[in-house]
Amino acid sequence: MKLSLFFAKRYLFSKKSVNAINIISAISVIGVLVSSAALVIVLSFYNGMENLILSLYSTFAPELRIEPVRGKVFDANQRVFEDLRKNNNILSYSEILEDKVLVQYDNQQFVAQIKGIEPQSLLEVDHRGMLYAGSLEIARDSISNALIGAQIQANLRVPIDGFDNDIQLFSPRKGGSGTSINPMDDINIRQLAPIGVLHYEPGFNDLIITPIAFARELLNEHEHVSAIEIYTKDSSRVESFQKDIQKSLDDNFVVKNREQQNPLLYKTVRSEKWIVFFILTVIGIIAIFNIIGSLTMLVIDKKQDMIILASLGADKELIQRIFFLEGVMIAFIGGLIGIGIGFIFCLMQEKFGIIRTGDGANAIMEVYPVDIRALDFVLVFVTVMLVALLVSYISSLLSVRELERDTSSMRSVD
Repeated sequence: MKLSLFFAKRYLFSKKSVNAINIISAISVIGVLVSSAALVIVLSFYNGMENLILSLYSTFAPELRIEPVRGKVFDANQRVFEDLRKNNNILSYSEILEDKVLVQYDNQQFVAQIKGIEPQSLLEVDHRGMLYAGSLEIARDSISNALIGAQIQANLRVPIDGFDNDIQLFSPRKGGSGTSINPMDDINIRQLAPIGVLHYEPGFNDLIITPIAFARELLNEHEHVSAIEIYTKDSSRVESFQKDIQKSLDDNFVVKNREQQNPLLYKTVRSEKWIVFFILTVIGIIAIFNIIGSLTMLVIDKKQDMIILASLGADKELIQRIFFLEGVMIAFIGGLIGIGIGFIFCLMQEKFGIIRTGDGANAIMEVYPVDIRALDFVLVFVTVMLVALLVSYISSLLSVRELERDTSSMRSVD
């Protein structure tokens, strides 16, 4: 092994008799270098975009959410929930009541999702990130106000400021007979003024956030809730706290973390990253195949040396190992330098914001975010080396066969 490694290093770094071989070897190293750097940079950029997208969608998504396994509502006036509210690990605890309602303003209508919450929960946890304009104080001086989605505000053209901006909310009356002469007798109607507009995001577009007391009156649901939302004091312990809560509840309830609340979003974001990684890996494999050309040319250049080694007793396994290690070293050097360049570029992007979005002052981000993860570097290096090992083995095998064929031809001529 030491002998084959010695020859491989000499052949890699020494000057060849044909200058084109040096150029081909350099191209092989550069090919591996570029593909490795590209993989590192793209993965880091996708990590940053993943964090950004999930943070946007998780602005109002609680760390934990308790829902019934069956049905839409449940009784939250149970001992287990009373004890949970008093838990010292909880930063914010809020009962939630949700349902579809019809919203009307100035003869314009929109079907929305009302979400009644405990008003103090908006202030216990910093929710300013979800607010486009207005205030978070939805209950002030015993008066109920609402936060409305941007799409509701745009469709109904509701002004946030002013004295005449009350919106009407309609909901079927619970237990209504449906036989009344006037259909409106079976409809609950309430009105309140919007005090803030939520950012234009898919999760907020059709949402109306009100105090839970107002939602109870409108939906005529005074005993049950749709869910319980929880924020913890220590976000790093959410997973273990989730398991503890699930153990304390029976099988009629499920405790969901943010990923479980919106699994499609998380799967979509992560699958996009690995699809791009696969595509770039395929491109990288094509670049790594330059090693075959480099080793083939090296075999031609060093044919006389191999004949001398064979005459001195070197078997074909030794010769094959020389060219195999040559290919591995090309990939190792190119991969290591490429990962280093990718890492430096990501650091520069993180610090100086080299690549910018250029979407103006109202853009969600001014520069493309990056998130450098050590596991990605390991993944890229292992991927490059596995491909290089396979390509180098095939190339060395073919090269030795070609060398044996040429040697046999020379012997037959003699």
